[in-house]
Amino acid sequence: MDYDVVVIGSGPGGYVTAIRSAQLGLKTAVVEKSELGGVCLNWGCIPTKSLLKSAQVFEYLTHAEDYGVKIEGKAQADFPAMVKRSRGVADGMSKGIQFLLKKNKIDVHVGWGKILKANTVEVDNDGQKSTITAKHIVLATGARSRELPNLPQDGVKVIGYRKAMSLEKQPEAMIIVGSGAIGSEFAYFYQSIGTKVTLVEYMPEIVPLEDEEVSKALARSFKKMGMNVMTNASVESVDTSGTNCKVSIKTKKGLEVHEADIVLSAVGIAPNLEGIGLEEMGIEMENGKIKVDDYYRTNVPGIYAIGDIVPGPALAHVASAEGIICVEQIAGHHPDPMDYKNIPGCTYTSPEVASVGMTEKQAREAGYEIKVGKFPFTASGKASAAGAKDGFVKLIFDAKYGELLGGHLIGANVTEMVAELVVARKLETTGHELIKAVHPHPTMSEAIMEAAAAAYDEVIHL
Repeated sequence: MDYDVVVIGSGPGGYVTAIRSAQLGLKTAVVEKSELGGVCLNWGCIPTKSLLKSAQVFEYLTHAEDYGVKIEGKAQADFPAMVKRSRGVADGMSKGIQFLLKKNKIDVHVGWGKILKANTVEVDNDGQKSTITAKHIVLATGARSRELPNLPQDGVKVIGYRKAMSLEKQPEAMIIVGSGAIGSEFAYFYQSIGTKVTLVEYMPEIVPLEDEEVSKALARSFKKMGMNVMTNASVESVDTSGTNCKVSIKTKKGLEVHEADIVLSAVGIAPNLEGIGLEEMGIEMENGKIKVDDYYRTNVPGIYAIGDIVPGPALAHVASAEGIICVEQIAGHHPDPMDYKNIPGCTYTSPEVASVGMTEKQAREAGYEIKVGKFPFTASGKASAAGAKDGFVKLIFDAKYGELLGGHLIGANVTEMVAELVVARKLETTGHELIKAVHPHPTMSEAIMEAAAAAYDEVIHL
C-alpha cells in the first residue's frame, strides 16, 4: 500500500483527520480538488467571521459618541474592501493548512477523489488520472448549499452563501430565505452595513433550533436594527425576469410580493456524495447520508466517513472531533464515542448566540422536573461598561440531581463563554458546583455563575 490512511477532502474534518493520523505514526495522504481547508476555511466559517468583524467595527464607529469618542464626518462601509479583507483572511488560513500538512509529512494529491475498489482511490486532476492505495480510506467530502425546487440558484440574482461573501457590489435590498446560523449571520452583516434585509423563516421563530426565549430576543434585536423579520412564512416563487427579484412569500395573511436586488437561499446544506464511488462500492446509506458506526466505519471494511456526509450536526468542530475518534480507533487506541448531546452551537450575529444541551421545552418534554436560572446582561457590570447590555444567560438544571441539562446564551462574546458549559456537562458538574466556582469580576462570564445561582434562589446581583 502507498499509505496507511488516505483522506478524501481537506475541510476541518479532513485535514484534522490527516494531521492526527500522521501524529499517530500512520503514513497519510489527503486528496483535495480545490482549496486546502475546504468550505469552512475558504467560503464559510472563517471568511464570514471576517465580514462580521468588519460590520462590528462599522457599528462601533457609527455609535462612537456613545463611548465618548467624536469622529469628524460620517463613517462609511466600504463593501469591496470588506470582501477583500475577508478573502485575504481565508487565503492566509488556507496557506496555514498547507504548512501544517507539510510539517506533518502528509502528501497532498490535487484532484477529485473517488474510491475505485477496496483500498484504491482514483485522483482525477482535470482529466489526468492516477491511483493511490491505502489500508484505510476516510471520506470527508463535506457539503454545499442546498437548493429548493422553487428557489433555484442562478448565481446572479438568486445566490448561495458562497456568492454572498464575494459580491462585487453591495445590494440595496436583500431577501434571505432561512434563519439558521448562515442566514442570520448574513442578515446581520448586510443589515448592519446599510442593506435593507428581509429575513424569511418557515418556522414560528428564527434560529429555530435555539431555545424559544433566545430566538425571540434575537428577533427583537434584528427588528431594532430595522430588519424585516418574517416568520411562519415560505417563499413560493421568485421572478428574476426584471431588474429586481420579485419574491412571492406565503404568510398567514396570504400571499405577499416583496422586491429585492438579491435573494440569498440559506435553507441548509446538501452532502457531497456524488461521484465518490459510493454506489459502486455498495456503501450503505441512511436518510440521504452515509451510515456509520460509533467509530465512523461504513459497512465496507477499510472505508470510513465523517463530517457533513454522516448523520449528526453539520458543524466544523463536530467533523474535526469525528475524524480524531476515527483515526485513533484505526491506530489501535480506544477513544470514547462522540457524545452528540453535548455539542455546542454558535451563531455569530450581534448579539451572538451560543447553546449546548436541551432547550427548556425539550427538557420538559423529556419528563424532567427542572430548575431554570436566567441572568440578564443588563445586570452585568462588564456588559454595562462595554455598552453591550443586550441578552442573557439561561441555564436549565434537573431539579432532582442538579445536572446541567442545557445552557442558552445570547449577548456579546457568548460564543467564547459556552465552552465552560460544555466542560461542565462533560464533567457532570452540578448547579451548586457552578455557583461555588469563583468567577472573575468584572466579566461577562460571571453571568453563568449568576444564572446558576438564580436557578437555586441564591442570585446576588438581580
